[in-house]
Amino acid sequence: MVWLAVLLAVLGAFCLAFGAQRQGSAVKADTGGLALNTHGLLRLARNPRWVFGLLLLCVGMAMNAVALVMAPLTVVQPIGAIALVITTVVNTKDQGLSMNRATVVAISACVTGSALFVVLAVNVTQENHNVSASDELTIVLLLALAVGLFGTLALLFRHRMSAFVYILGAGVLFGFVAVLTRIIGRHLLDSNGLFLLNVPWYSVVAIAAAGVLGSWFVQNAYSNGPPDLVIAGLTVIDPIVGIAIGIVILGELRPDVQAVMAIAMGTAASLAIVGVIALSRHHPEVTKRKKDARKAVGRS
Repeated sequence: MVWLAVLLAVLGAFCLAFGAQRQGSAVKADTGGLALNTHGLLRLARNPRWVFGLLLLCVGMAMNAVALVMAPLTVVQPIGAIALVITTVVNTKDQGLSMNRATVVAISACVTGSALFVVLAVNVTQENHNVSASDELTIVLLLALAVGLFGTLALLFRHRMSAFVYILGAGVLFGFVAVLTRIIGRHLLDSNGLFLLNVPWYSVVAIAAAGVLGSWFVQNAYSNGPPDLVIAGLTVIDPIVGIAIGIVILGELRPDVQAVMAIAMGTAASLAIVGVIALSRHHPEVTKRKKDARKAVGRS
């Protein structure tokens, strides 16, 4: 079962990598690097390359979800980081770019930091099978704040937001979505047989709003930066946020955890996030855009 889960996780990573690359190239071709609007999204829905990328992303996420059911988190979650490496290699070749040293260091930091964080988290956490109504409401209220914050930023600074801000928002929102998905899943599988009647309406509204805004942020990240950055957000920021919610709100931290483990987890998370920031600034596609912009200003 474990080896099958590993195989599914690897295949899922490939699907995520190529799906992100297909969608990213389709969005860039449609927007020319400008902010994505509603009409642009409707056009993309008729773009075969974008639709194929979406299909690959859905298949990849489904494979990863099945793998997580079949094997421990510590085995499956780090494998997802392979998608970041694959996406970077595929995208640089597709764009005719060469990978610089800063990009290699940034990706190494992302993969190492996220994998170390997950491994440490598995050793210090325990699953909470009885999520209280107050804890669920707290998560929903925090998610409402996140949706309000990032939604406001998108409205006020849509034409000035960087790709990193878009993917940070998507990572945070999808981290909450993952937690609420697990909670809603437990409601549906409750032995009382009420199924959907167990699910609070505000949880459904919150997960739908976060999913829509997070998806919008992902598409805008494609138009503002390389697809590697999108994968970095989904494989680095998303799990960190989800695990942090489990520890802080759901009380999934074991009682015998030493302070040194908390420091180590914080260090690993910081390393991964610094890697994402570095990737957003020093990726060869980003540096090429900056050079082209400077040349355009010089000509004018």
